[in-house]
Amino acid sequence: MPEVTTPYVTGTPCWVDLMAKDQQAALDFYRDLFGWQGQPGPAEFGGYAVCQLNGKAAAGIGPAMAPAGMPEPPTVWTSYLASTDAQATQDAIVAAGGTLLVPVMDVGTIGRMLVAADPQGAVFGVWQALDFSGAQVVNEPGALTWNELHTSDIEGATAFYGEAFGIEVVRVAGDVEYWELKIGGRPVGGATLLSNDPPGTPAHWLTYFAVDDADSSVDALVRAGGNVLVPPFDMMAGRMTVVTDPQGAPFAMIKLAPR
Repeated sequence: MPEVTTPYVTGTPCWVDLMAKDQQAALDFYRDLFGWQGQPGPAEFGGYAVCQLNGKAAAGIGPAMAPAGMPEPPTVWTSYLASTDAQATQDAIVAAGGTLLVPVMDVGTIGRMLVAADPQGAVFGVWQALDFSGAQVVNEPGALTWNELHTSDIEGATAFYGEAFGIEVVRVAGDVEYWELKIGGRPVGGATLLSNDPPGTPAHWLTYFAVDDADSSVDALVRAGGNVLVPPFDMMAGRMTVVTDPQGAPFAMIKLAPR
């Protein structure tokens, strides 16, 4: 199992979570789809559930909550970028033109977090690890394997993520319009143009989960009430599909090509 045993480098996607209108239904759905085990957590953490895959933390699922008088937030997966100093990263985000949605806050003794949007509107989180570093298993069927920025302005995204996190945005060789997000020369995520998405899709980060078989996973998802946005297709990294869960949260699944 590809376990993560060292701290995530600043700017590296390190965690994903979902705020679901029906938390228990989401826990049941992802248990059946990916084999996750999780249950609502303590009240002091808002009932947030850390879902495990074979005993290792894989992702979080919490209940969606909105302040009184405010509309319910959309049901989406949020990608978190690692930081060794959340306050300094918050300052850098604001200086680079980002927008704070949830300012830096302590999460018990396990870490510090914030939620922000880049200048193009893509929402992401920041996680400063204390007792909890983030995903403990990756690149395994049922686990997080890739995080992809969908943006309307690749040059603007390059400037923002470079200034705020030290991320390099490097075009992939060839005819395809795709970019890798790199830290210290190592790919940690990808970026693509929003024009490849359906009209009206806002800028966003897309979460990819690895699966044993993309086609059979789609069949299981549809039987459980999910929907297919992009049917399975073959590409350089493997066979992938883009789907939504029964509550409308989009994500991708990919059967990784042999390396």
